[in-house]
Amino acid sequence: MRLYRLHSKQQLPIAKEKAWSFLSDPANLKVITPEAMGFEILSGADKEMYAGQIIQYNVSPIAGIKTRWVTEITHVDQGNYFVDEQRFGPYALWHHKHFIHPTENGVVMEDIIDYKIPFGLLGQFAHGLFIKKQLATIFKYREEKLIELFGQVDGKPSLLEIKKI
Repeated sequence: MRLYRLHSKQQLPIAKEKAWSFLSDPANLKVITPEAMGFEILSGADKEMYAGQIIQYNVSPIAGIKTRWVTEITHVDQGNYFVDEQRFGPYALWHHKHFIHPTENGVVMEDIIDYKIPFGLLGQFAHGLFIKKQLATIFKYREEKLIELFGQVDGKPSLLEIKKI
């Protein structure tokens, strides 16, 4: 199985506290996920984020086929970063680090996701055929939604990179 990395950065013209409040609230994940994904939180998002928190979702990554996704928040550094890891779901591995870096114009929101696709060579083929493109589409949607909600820092391009590591 190959290991892939998605690396995303986006600058937002908001205070670090506001960014943390929004991004660390699991209920807001639905707000920044495309409707076509059929994202639905089932449990675990009713409390402020903490290490050990288990959150269950339904998501439809392919043609309306629902799958259960269970993540655990494994690390929280209040106001700075948190990590979620898939415990059950569509990936063989999903390790997602969320960072908030203060800047003179607001914050830089940075995501680093290390992931593996199941099913060996078939999974690698699917990654090249549509999974990589779908992840890019999801993160592009998220970028646009965050601009809609919080505005944009002029002249500061975002970054989205997906590669094998």
